[in-house]
Amino acid sequence: MTQANPMPAGDKATDLLTLDDVRAAAKRIEGAVVRTELMHSITLSEITGADIWLKFENHQFTAAYKERGALNALLHLTEEQRSRGVIAASAGNHSQGLSYHGRRLGVPVTIVMPSTTPSVKVMQTESVGGNVVLFGETFDEAYDHALELEKERGLTFVHPFDDPKVAAGQGTVALEMLAAKDDFDCLVVPIGGGGLMSGMATVAKALRPEIEMIGVQAQLYPSMYSAVTGEELPCGGDTLAEGIAVKKPGDFTRQIIAELVDEVLLVGEPKLERSVSLLLQIEKTVVEGAGAAGLAAVLSNPEKFAGKKVGLVLCGGNIDTRLLANVLIRDLARSGRLARLRVTLQDRPGALYKVMREFNDHNVNIIEIYHQRIFTTLPAKGLVTEIECEARDQSQIDGLIKTLEAKGYSVEMAELE
Repeated sequence: MTQANPMPAGDKATDLLTLDDVRAAAKRIEGAVVRTELMHSITLSEITGADIWLKFENHQFTAAYKERGALNALLHLTEEQRSRGVIAASAGNHSQGLSYHGRRLGVPVTIVMPSTTPSVKVMQTESVGGNVVLFGETFDEAYDHALELEKERGLTFVHPFDDPKVAAGQGTVALEMLAAKDDFDCLVVPIGGGGLMSGMATVAKALRPEIEMIGVQAQLYPSMYSAVTGEELPCGGDTLAEGIAVKKPGDFTRQIIAELVDEVLLVGEPKLERSVSLLLQIEKTVVEGAGAAGLAAVLSNPEKFAGKKVGLVLCGGNIDTRLLANVLIRDLARSGRLARLRVTLQDRPGALYKVMREFNDHNVNIIEIYHQRIFTTLPAKGLVTEIECEARDQSQIDGLIKTLEAKGYSVEMAELE
């Protein structure tokens, strides 16, 4: 994949992005992006053992921090560049942020997306002003096509992360956080390509060198982790945190992160799902998988963050509603609120009724029953019943299973990872 906007040879990354650059970006974008709230979470602090503060970047108009960097890059354009327009390759939040502010400023925006991009993302981008071009099967193919169109049409390419102007805009998140609370022990920031962390680390380390900057990546996409540690790990798969599912981090951002970031942590899918669910249940806020990555890191490493003042960036809230529903239901199952029990019965009158009576006695609500006589390895007079049920907690389910087993039933419970 060709690199757009390559870093000038011989330049040091930290010379191309400074605190003054971020402060200048903050003045440029002031009033055009939301100065999102920083709020203390009492309940999450109790759960994690850390002092948790949340930066609600999911409350931006396009529901993600990406607006900041996109707008800062647009405001650097010359009049000629504005009239010709800009182009980007993105199937995520960058496309919406760039399209929204491009339309607002009268700058034509072309977004190249893989032809496999879900239609909802195409429609979201078009609804805020972007002209979507579908090309190729993969992001790399779409990216290379965007570079071709850049040259053919005389457009300006706006990289989603590997650009000092974009990173400067993203760094304004840290300026706002430290202006509201200047005694953080650490900031925990999701990393995909590294634009957000590069900007935030530049600010934080300049204002408070002692502050810890902790990056977070999905375990399935440890690209920046591998780049800065030298430990080559597999990269790929279906992750809930698609917003940070980047196979090749930026060259510019990698240098900033290698110099300024203290540690990059990896988080698994179950913790990402748990964090999305907790933020909705406790804070009544919807975040995408990437937006929950910071909380997932704290939940995965309680000893590392215990007693510390921790700032988390809820970097985005664009999650498919069906996916969100699945995450919430799976979390109920993991917590013991929902269960699927597989009970082996004898095929005789009243057999199912007797089992149902036990559910009633334990006050466990039945949601669905799947009664299987034919497709089973049991003898002809045997049958399997799968019962989806709802309980107060895991102990209530355990009590029901214990009673059923004591009465001679074979019971298996479906489990999630």
